[in-house]
Amino acid sequence: MTTKPNTMTEQNEEVLDSPTGWVAKHIRTYVESGGAKGQRYFGKDALLLTTRGRKTGKPRRTALFYGRDGDRYVLVASNGGNAHNPLWYPNLLEEPRVELQVGKDIFSARACPATEEEKPALWQMMVAIFPQYEVYQRKAKRDIPVVIVERIDEPDSIS
Repeated sequence: MTTKPNTMTEQNEEVLDSPTGWVAKHIRTYVESGGAKGQRYFGKDALLLTTRGRKTGKPRRTALFYGRDGDRYVLVASNGGNAHNPLWYPNLLEEPRVELQVGKDIFSARACPATEEEKPALWQMMVAIFPQYEVYQRKAKRDIPVVIVERIDEPDSIS
């Protein structure tokens, strides 16, 4: 079942996909198959996150591995261990209403960084899913954020 309550893509607004070649290809596969392909990527669960660009105001989409903490989705802003956060992270800090596509399900959600109390357990959960995050943490020389995303049922769109 596909749920699209007042999402950005429902408004026929162009969504800008990640400029990184392999990520853009993954997103295309995910979108063009209606979520039938791409939800599993290299044996890991993957979703599509759409944020609102804090400078351009345009919707921006990326593909990310995720974990689950009850009904919540957990993401890691690793940026491959680069020294700076991925661009989607400051976007969701500026505008926490986002859109997720998990398989065929597309829905509005609210994102926020894990609290200091929540982060250690969620970080360990995500490292168990994708051990490379530990390597990224050493390489990044920054505290890599963990993000919690929860479905919302509010009628307003994220735009």
